[in-house]
Amino acid sequence: MCGIVGYIGKREAYPVIIKGLKRLEYRGYDSAGIALVDNGQLNVYKKKGRVAELEEEALGKNVHAHIGIGHTRWATHGEPNDRNAHPHVSNNGNLAMIHNGIIENYAAIKNDLLKKGYYFTSDTDTEVLLNFIEDIQKNNCCSLEEAVRIALKRIVGAYCILLVDKNEPDTIIAARKGSPLVIGIGKGEHFLASDASPIIEYTKEVVYVNDYEIAIVKADELTLKNLGNEKQTPFIAQLDMDLAAIEKGGYDHFMLKEIHEQPETIHDCLRGRLLPDVGKIIMSGIENHIEALTQAQRIIIVACGTSWHAGLIAEYMIEELCRIPVEVEYASEFRYRNPIIHQGDVIVAISQSGETADTLVALENAKEKGAFIFGVVNVVGSSIARLSHAGAYTHAGPEIGVASTKAFTGQLAVLAMMAFKIGLAKGTLSHERYMELMHELNDIPEKVREILKDTTDIQRIAEKYKDAHDFLFLGRGYNFPIALEGALKLKEISYIHAEGYPAAEMKHGPIALVDNTLPVVFVATKDRYYEKVISNVQEIKARKGIIVAVVSEGDNVLPGMADNIMFVPDADEIVAPLLSVIPLQLLSYYVGVAKGYDVDKPRNLAKSVTVE
Repeated sequence: MCGIVGYIGKREAYPVIIKGLKRLEYRGYDSAGIALVDNGQLNVYKKKGRVAELEEEALGKNVHAHIGIGHTRWATHGEPNDRNAHPHVSNNGNLAMIHNGIIENYAAIKNDLLKKGYYFTSDTDTEVLLNFIEDIQKNNCCSLEEAVRIALKRIVGAYCILLVDKNEPDTIIAARKGSPLVIGIGKGEHFLASDASPIIEYTKEVVYVNDYEIAIVKADELTLKNLGNEKQTPFIAQLDMDLAAIEKGGYDHFMLKEIHEQPETIHDCLRGRLLPDVGKIIMSGIENHIEALTQAQRIIIVACGTSWHAGLIAEYMIEELCRIPVEVEYASEFRYRNPIIHQGDVIVAISQSGETADTLVALENAKEKGAFIFGVVNVVGSSIARLSHAGAYTHAGPEIGVASTKAFTGQLAVLAMMAFKIGLAKGTLSHERYMELMHELNDIPEKVREILKDTTDIQRIAEKYKDAHDFLFLGRGYNFPIALEGALKLKEISYIHAEGYPAAEMKHGPIALVDNTLPVVFVATKDRYYEKVISNVQEIKARKGIIVAVVSEGDNVLPGMADNIMFVPDADEIVAPLLSVIPLQLLSYYVGVAKGYDVDKPRNLAKSVTVE
C-alpha cells in the first residue's frame, strides 16, 4: 500500500519523483503529494486523486530542487482528501514526511502532543509521528537522525518513512519496519522507493533496507544504522529488471499486457528448472532441504488473496502426489489465532510482492516456533525471500496491474514443480507419472499461447453480460480454486458481485439465487469430476440459469448444453488450472473495459498489502 519516492543528487528532483510516483501508482491512488527543499524553503504540493491531479496542482509553481520526497496514497487513517494527503509538515514548518504503514499507538501519542499544544491539520497517524519526532528533537536538542531513532523505539506498528528538513537540504532520513524500501545507488545521487520500478532507468545497483534500519542518505553517501545506532554494512544487489517490463508496450492496459505475457513468464519460470528430456527438475531450494520437505508431518500454506487460491491448488497437488497433509491458511487469520506449530512443520508462504504484512508476521511467528519456512515469491530481495530458510522465485517479472494474473500462473508453475520433485523423492509419485507430468507442464506455455491467439468469443461474452448484477462461479476438484479466482477477478475489475463455490455445494444454498438473469460460470475441463459437473449444469439449466462454461477442446457434450463456451486445450487435470484461469482473467478484463472502468487501478484496491 502507498508508493514512496525520494531523490537527492544533481538532477532536478521534481520530474524524477513525479515519474516514479506514476510507476508506483498501482500501490495506491487516493491522493498524491511532493515535498521539495530549495534554498532553505520547503515547498509542499499535494492533491486528492491521482498523480496527474498533483501535476496540475504544481503547474506554474516553484518545483526547482535537487532533493525531494513524494507519495501516492492508499488511505488508512483519514478519508482521501487534500488535507490527509502526504507529505505532512511539522508544526514548526521545518520537517516534511511521507509514510507507508500504520502506527497502532498513534492515539495515545496524539493525546500527549495535544496537551503540549501541538495542533493537527489532518486525520492521519503520519502527522502524529512527524510531530512526535519534532517534539523529541526540540526537547532533547538532538539531530533529526537521533530524534527519528528515539521515536521509532516508542511506536508500535509498521512503517516506511522518508523525512526532509529545510535546514538540512543535503540529507534524506529514511527508515523501515514491515513496509518495503529500496535505495538506488547512482553516481553522486541516490533514489529511494517502495520498489525498484522508479529506480530502474537510472541505476541497477540497489540496497534493500532491512527492518529496524535507518538510512541517512546524502547525494554521495549512504549510511545505514540500526535502532541501536550501530552502523550496518549495505549489501549492494543488482536489479534483474528491464525498463520495458514496466511499460505497456502497446497494450491498452497493463492487465491485458500481463495476461498476454503469460506464455513467456511461465516459460521463464520453468526454464532451467524443468528438464523433461533428461527427467530432472532442478530447484536448489528443494534439493538442499529435501529431507525437511519429504519428512514433514504436515505442510501449512500461508497466503492472501489470489496467492491463497494458488495455495488451494497446491494443497490438492501435494496431498495427491506427496501424500503429506496440507492446510491452507489465510495469513491474516493464521497470525492471530495462536496456531499449533510443531518443530519441523513446513510453512510455505506465497506472495507476489514478498511484502504482504500479514504473511510476514505469520512467518516470523512460525519461524520462532521452529517451523521450516519456504517462500514462493516474485520480487527478488523481498522481505519474505530474506526471511525464508529456502524458496523459489516465480520469475514473472514486474506485475503492475493491481489484479494479479501472470504472478498467479507463475506461482502454480513453481508449486507444481515442488509437488513433482517432493513426490518423486518421497516415493509417492512413480517415475512414469513424474515424467508424464513433467511433459504436461512443459507444454503449458504453448497451450496458453493458443488460448490467447483469438479472444473474440470471450470479448463477446463479456459484452453480453457486462450489466449482470451477480455472477456465480462453480468448479470441482482442481477447478474449484479456479472458480474462486474467477469470481475474485470479476469483483476486483468490474465491481460485479461474484461468488465462487464448489459445484456440489450450490445445492446447499447458492442455487436459491439462480434465475434467468444469473450467469453461472462452470470451470468444466475434462477431469475425473467431469460427469458430476454435467449433472450440476443440468440442475442450473432446469432453473433457467445462464450457463457460461470453460471446457476442454474436443468436448462435444457441454457445448450443446451451455449458452456460452470458452475453450482451452486439453491437459492433465493437475496442470489444467494454468489454462482454465486464462479465459476467466480475460473475461474479467473485458467486462471491466466494457463498463468503462480503469482495470489497472480498480477502486479501493492496491497492489501490495503492506498494512494489516
